[in-house]
Amino acid sequence: DGSVRRARTHADGPQALEAPMPATVLRVFAKAGEAVRAGETLVILEAMKMELPLRAAADGVVRRVSCEAGQLVQPGATLVELE
Repeated sequence: DGSVRRARTHADGPQALEAPMPATVLRVFAKAGEAVRAGETLVILEAMKMELPLRAAADGVVRRVSCEAGQLVQPGATLVELE
């Protein structure tokens, strides 16, 4: 499924879920301090009338959520940080 996006990762460092394109945040499932599992949907974006789920690439803990439902985001904007 080409609409599925995963967090970009850094070896032994934090992960960041970023907006792949201009979009509107539909839903935010991530909460700061919450443990998440690889593949878990953390944010759903809407762009060009398509829903784009952003998923955790690996198990981790949500460090920060930098978006909210209804917000317009630009490409490369960090939406969720994991550690």
